[in-house]
Amino acid sequence: MPRWKELPTELDPPVRQLAVRLRRLKDHSGLTMRQLAAKTGYSAKSWERYLGGRTLPPPEAVEAMARIGGDDPTRLLALHEIATDAWGGRRGATSVTKATPATGPAKAAEATVAVQVPESPPAGTKKTRRRVRSPRVALVAGAVTLMVALSAAVLVVVRPPDGVSRAAAAPVAPSAAASPSPSKPTYTCRMERIDGHWYAGNSRTQDALLADGFAGPKVAEAQCLLRRAGISPGKIDGIYGPLTQRAVQIIQKRAGLPKDGLVGPHTWKALRVGPHTWKVPQG
Repeated sequence: MPRWKELPTELDPPVRQLAVRLRRLKDHSGLTMRQLAAKTGYSAKSWERYLGGRTLPPPEAVEAMARIGGDDPTRLLALHEIATDAWGGRRGATSVTKATPATGPAKAAEATVAVQVPESPPAGTKKTRRRVRSPRVALVAGAVTLMVALSAAVLVVVRPPDGVSRAAAAPVAPSAAASPSPSKPTYTCRMERIDGHWYAGNSRTQDALLADGFAGPKVAEAQCLLRRAGISPGKIDGIYGPLTQRAVQIIQKRAGLPKDGLVGPHTWKALRVGPHTWKVPQG
């Protein structure tokens, strides 16, 4: 299993989730980059950019990877649509960008200029790019969009931008200043085992994606399970911060999973069933 490099920290959650899913499918396929290029028609260099989070892959490449890895193309294409919107909102373009070096005095102020350059499809494919808009894809895309929107809303409330105090990030009207602020949600770990799986009483999810900045009962559930496995995630506060991410990476290493710091279906399974099922010796 390859040791993947850390994904860029500035990636939006949908883009990060897509890259992680593609990495896991490649690991599952057992193919090298050259073999993957031969099967999909996209070069090994292109796949290095896709899997490294430096470039958003075209939908044809995503669908090809899904079929090679035995995943549902519809769900993966729906996630790709959400990632495309997030990518376009950040960079102003959904296509590949090239760096154009600045010259003269402008070089110190602006190093590169983003230029839209659509990537050529693999040889033998139609020139017209296929846009998947089946009802099933639209439904799944809507569900993913709702999940990302809710996560972003919670993130705004819980974690204001760096360098901005909570008072500045969320100003209150003078009339409301005297009112008591609502208390933060409290979480407890009420561990119970059902059908060989552990639950802490906060969520019964098996596949929800959790990443740095997420918050809520699903995060608290993961924190309780991490603590039960002997790795401290910090406070059981329902906030996915650096301590929780570090604990997840330790669990992933012990369970033989990609150490990406994200909680997905495979990490949930490792947490739910416990260390006795992990293939990698603990230590």
